[in-house]
Amino acid sequence: MLNRNTIHEATRLTRAGKLVEATALLQRMLRGETAAEPFDRAGPPAPARLEPPTIEVKADVVGKKERRPATRAASAQRRGRPAPLDNMQEFAGLGLRGPILRAPPSMSDVAPDGTQFIAGTFRNAAGVRAYKLFIPSRSRGEPLPLVVMLHGCTQSADDFAAGTRMNFLARNCFVVYPEQPRAANQSKCWNWFRTGDQERDGGEPSLIAGITRQVMQDHRIDPKRVYVAGLSAGGAAAAIMAATHPDLYAAVGIHSGLVCGAASDLPSALVAMRQGARSIISHRGPQVPTIVFHGDRDTTVHPNNGDRIAEQSGNASDFNAKVIGGKVPHGHAYTRTILTDVSGRAVSEHWNVHGAGHAWSGGSPAGSYTDPSGPDASREMLRFFLEQSLPT
Repeated sequence: MLNRNTIHEATRLTRAGKLVEATALLQRMLRGETAAEPFDRAGPPAPARLEPPTIEVKADVVGKKERRPATRAASAQRRGRPAPLDNMQEFAGLGLRGPILRAPPSMSDVAPDGTQFIAGTFRNAAGVRAYKLFIPSRSRGEPLPLVVMLHGCTQSADDFAAGTRMNFLARNCFVVYPEQPRAANQSKCWNWFRTGDQERDGGEPSLIAGITRQVMQDHRIDPKRVYVAGLSAGGAAAAIMAATHPDLYAAVGIHSGLVCGAASDLPSALVAMRQGARSIISHRGPQVPTIVFHGDRDTTVHPNNGDRIAEQSGNASDFNAKVIGGKVPHGHAYTRTILTDVSGRAVSEHWNVHGAGHAWSGGSPAGSYTDPSGPDASREMLRFFLEQSLPT
């Protein structure tokens, strides 16, 4: 299905700044259509654009909303086929009117009474990022765990906190929400597909790790119990953080994301999202315990990506596997695969949510891109996290 000539041509178009043409070419290839004649080959390729290409790992809104006329993309989603991407603007998330126009969540949906949700900023050589920090009411005693939450495209810290309700579940944890500005990506996506943002000591990983360490320095955090999780583009970024900082994070939660190194540019990112991809990067560090959530009707990030993450996190031959089926009352069924090591410690969990699309499982409609009918991903991730700690 992949055509090297088509990939090469799409890469040339991307470097020339012709993202609409590159996207259309890749769409035809993924649909199995014969490629048209190359776009505009007159003259040498233009220099690569300086601003980062924008790729939206958008979410399928599953929560109940007022009924609207069905769109071609929505019809394709119901039939279980990938929705056509009509133009680069829609793909970049600019057409996601729901989260952009919806009113900000109220504070009662973001954090419980008696707690704090404060703003902060971190700066280093890679840039500056704002963040929001949840401070639990019991924060002056013994050191507490810290959970780093990476939002999806078009989302904010408040929106993601309201949708996941992590601040209500992590009553004895600090929770920090780094925010991606539009200056870094026009759809506020974490740039998971750029090689410069897949490295330990540079780009966005250095900023997210810097925020993590700043919170650890400013508050009483247990350094052995620091975790990272994310949705969609944030899930892919969380996978990168686990791969590049296994000495900082004791566990990782990846919801509807991709493995670290699944893509190195826009064309390969499109292919990874549509078909699934294994990492092209060799990571020699210790494997971070991983919990994965992915809907098997996800037409934005192919469910194969959840399988690839689970395979990578449980690639040892001496793990024991246990498969459990279940169903949320009046909601989605799921298959939960647990891998344990010889000591009985869970090193990987994969929740395959049947019938679910691209949205936070079990989330609240107070936030965008949530599916209240699924198993509670926030609760299960938190349970999995608190079973893990860095070695002494």
